[in-house]
Amino acid sequence: MYAYIKGKLVYCSATSAIVEAGGIGYKIFTPVSLLNKLPLLGSEILLYVSFVVRELSHALYGFLSEEERDLFETLLSVSGIGPKTALSLIGHLSVQEFYQAIGLEDMTTIVKVPGIGKKTAERLVIELRDKLGNLIHASSTDPSFYQISDPKARVIGDAMSALISLGYNQNAAQKAIKKTMQDDPEVNSVADLITSALRNF
Repeated sequence: MYAYIKGKLVYCSATSAIVEAGGIGYKIFTPVSLLNKLPLLGSEILLYVSFVVRELSHALYGFLSEEERDLFETLLSVSGIGPKTALSLIGHLSVQEFYQAIGLEDMTTIVKVPGIGKKTAERLVIELRDKLGNLIHASSTDPSFYQISDPKARVIGDAMSALISLGYNQNAAQKAIKKTMQDDPEVNSVADLITSALRNF
């Protein structure tokens, strides 16, 4: 029903914002990560929104990017995931970090999100790894997919790119790296990770 709302930011908190557009103030629920990215009150803002209709409520959820909004709507398709949980995931993991966690079946990263337990993390991986497959595969070979602030993620990203360059299948490379990281969590160089992963094909 709504794609985005563009207007004046008149209120913001850790969980919501009010945007005035056309003389109407829209209350929009937002992820916690949005708070420090918002402009000053009174400034113009554009939020990509998802309109969620429930039996007892109709609510707008807003994001700074279409990618976040699309991920939010995808998360709602997972059994047991409601808007609050979906917002928490997006508020604590970037889209790239989430794709990485799903692609590598990294439960440790997912369960660090408030409100996410082991069973929910497993359900997310099972239900989304195929649904998000193309996005995960496209992103995981892009160096920007792995956050520079996370050295281990950078090592994994570089090793993944190297294995693919050697002609190995994307899924096989992910599985080999995953097994290597499980067997030796302390591996911290690209060369060592590639050498060990090659033994797991």
